[in-house]
Amino acid sequence: MEKQRVTSIDIFRGLTMMLMTIVNNPGDWENVYTPLLHAEWHGATPTDMVFPFFVFIMGTAMPFSTKENSGIDSYNFLKIFTRSLRIFNLGLFLNFFSKIEIGDLEGTALVFIRLVISVFVAYILLGNFKPKVKFYSALGLFVLMICLCFSGIEAYASVRIPGVLQRIGIVYFFAALIFLCFDFRKQMIAGAALLLGYWAAMALIPIPGQVTGNYEIGTNLAAWLDNYLLSGHLWASSKTWDPEGILSTIPAIVTALLGICAGKLLQSKESDSFKWLLGLGIGLVILAKIWDISFPINKALWTSSYVFFAGGCAMVVLALIQVLFKSEKPKFLTNFLIMWGVNPMIVFYGSGIIPRALNVIEIPNGEEGVALLQYFYDKLLVPMFANPMNSSLAYAISYVVFWSVILYFLDRKKLVFKV
Repeated sequence: MEKQRVTSIDIFRGLTMMLMTIVNNPGDWENVYTPLLHAEWHGATPTDMVFPFFVFIMGTAMPFSTKENSGIDSYNFLKIFTRSLRIFNLGLFLNFFSKIEIGDLEGTALVFIRLVISVFVAYILLGNFKPKVKFYSALGLFVLMICLCFSGIEAYASVRIPGVLQRIGIVYFFAALIFLCFDFRKQMIAGAALLLGYWAAMALIPIPGQVTGNYEIGTNLAAWLDNYLLSGHLWASSKTWDPEGILSTIPAIVTALLGICAGKLLQSKESDSFKWLLGLGIGLVILAKIWDISFPINKALWTSSYVFFAGGCAMVVLALIQVLFKSEKPKFLTNFLIMWGVNPMIVFYGSGIIPRALNVIEIPNGEEGVALLQYFYDKLLVPMFANPMNSSLAYAISYVVFWSVILYFLDRKKLVFKV
């Protein structure tokens, strides 16, 4: 089935990519406006919508590129598994980048070598090769990185294995299989079973040394499983649990299934899709708030109520996009957002590599050096604003401008990078 480009999906993805770039790159993490921060634990801010929106959009695009309930043959399975593995590898390499060591090299020389390796990895994982070449290169890179994680080499002993792209890769794999194997009714039954099963596991399975049904930081079932299976390779800020951990990936699959539902609505009810998306979205948000009473909305745990809340918000946003951008006439804003939406992987990967690289390069500043990006922020942006939150936001916006220039160049050259 030939893949179709859907303007509203590209615009939605572009908006999400821009918000991601802003929330991930403040000038000063101590001075950030509250909506641009994650909720401390329970609850959700606009920032907590970025990740599930990505997963939702991935599902929304699926009906336009794959035939539902068509079954799985060896070719389709290999294609799905390879794409999933490539996405996973991109995220895992981001966690490796700052750990790479080459002899006694340090500073600019080491950064250069890391960047060369990064370009090579991007070529392997984003290059358009024959299916078997894609599969074996992705599998080889995956095995290499996992072996390094558990090799006993000190530099790689604490590399984080979970992550955003890692979860997206896993979710894509299972959501695609469900979409190919089942009709819409069975897909929704599978989604309900996953959400109820996850709630039951979190609420009922006893945890050694903890209270059953515990949804607090670091002491719940998901945290216990992360620490038990991936100890030493978890989120650096916690080291005992991970916001993209193992168990909480299960309900994230349903976020993709809700996206598939939205994609089918866009396909089958083009003229009325706004009404259907808006109504269903509002209904899901109401259900989420009801379930929140017993199973709190929580992004780090990706709770079942959070799945409904984020999925409902995504449908409402997609409905609004349907109305606001319904004109087919080319407009600057539409083209700008589409430009951001058609190359998500290169932005995600590149915007992760560049700050890591530039923060290693130091500029002389008195007795001690200061990281290049920090120097730029302190000397150029901080003096321009009385409110430090504004200077922090200005830095994030400048990074959006930086990527807009790159994406404009790629757009002019008709370059689109896909996994």
